[in-house]
Amino acid sequence: MEKIRVAIVGIGNCASSLIQGIHYYDDAPDEAAAESVGLLHPEIHHYRAGDIEIVAAIDIDARKVGKPLHEAVFAAPNNTKVIYDNFRYDDLIVTMGNILDGVAEHMQDWPEHQRFVVADKPEASAEDIVKLLRDSGAEILMNYLPVGSQQATEFYAECCLEAGVSLINCMPVFIVSNPGWAERFTQAGIPCIGDDVKAQVGATIVHRVLARLMHDRGAKIDATYQLNTGGNTDFLNMLNRSRLTSKKISKTEAVQSQLDVPLPADAVHIGPSDFVAWQKDNKICFCRLEGRGFGGVPLNIELRLSVEDSPNSAGETIDAIRCCKLARERGLAGPLIEVSAYTMKHPPKQFTDAEAYQMLEDFIATNSQAAVEGTYEPAPQDKTSTVAK
Repeated sequence: MEKIRVAIVGIGNCASSLIQGIHYYDDAPDEAAAESVGLLHPEIHHYRAGDIEIVAAIDIDARKVGKPLHEAVFAAPNNTKVIYDNFRYDDLIVTMGNILDGVAEHMQDWPEHQRFVVADKPEASAEDIVKLLRDSGAEILMNYLPVGSQQATEFYAECCLEAGVSLINCMPVFIVSNPGWAERFTQAGIPCIGDDVKAQVGATIVHRVLARLMHDRGAKIDATYQLNTGGNTDFLNMLNRSRLTSKKISKTEAVQSQLDVPLPADAVHIGPSDFVAWQKDNKICFCRLEGRGFGGVPLNIELRLSVEDSPNSAGETIDAIRCCKLARERGLAGPLIEVSAYTMKHPPKQFTDAEAYQMLEDFIATNSQAAVEGTYEPAPQDKTSTVAK
């Protein structure tokens, strides 16, 4: 069986959960794994989770650079829940990346086990990264850089274009949803997915569903907020509010998109609240929606959601990877609208979650059948759908 060859930039909690999950579903003799609990699609066009192969890893932290990947995914400051650790990557050593704006200055003020410790190594050039992607045979690059890494994300997007590698942009720098970047990936004949991964059952998806529920039942939302706390480096990084611009846009638009008439700016607040070290990778979401129902009678919904943040993201990226591989087999190019709409907070085009789910299922079914039949006619790129007709 052909493997899906994946490179990762940013060996943090999200990368750790993804890599653990690949092996958990592939070879753990566990009832949940056998039943594929936690996977929407145990198989996508004959590709299972265990068919994903990590072939390159890039980071800038001294505790990860130069180390085998199986050690790096558990090195500080990573603190996500360990679901499976019976795997090794003796020949896969984490490579030094390019720092640019990938580290916020305030991160240096925290204890070593919580902050980044930048490796004393020469930074990789664009030529170095392109060579790494080509030599490793990577087909897809997963971007797990910290929130606010605008320059660094653009650097790796350029490397993908040069190397012919697909980008799955899991963080809120707008590449796939940016028309200029989208056109460049389309012209290069490279499929891409983004931006900012939407967790399996996380704060954004739950908030979206509740907002849409009130809308579809005829209630009027007057105001809403979503406040999140956590103890991973993502929350620590976001204490620097200057790095939050795109993150707040991504999360706010994800919810506002579910309303026919968006709420006024002063009636909606969605974003991180604070870093609580002892929570580690556990995220706590506090959500409130205030509105009016029949006869203008007030109503409100309050929710407290507790989730392990990084496995929650891996529940979607493991599908995004296999869909991206299918798109490459089909000769599709540019943003994968359906996959992005389902798996990402800030896709090129927003849909309701029910619509996005059906679009994803149609994408998988149609393109899997076409791949089996050997028809590689690319989808029209001037349309929102990337499902080949």
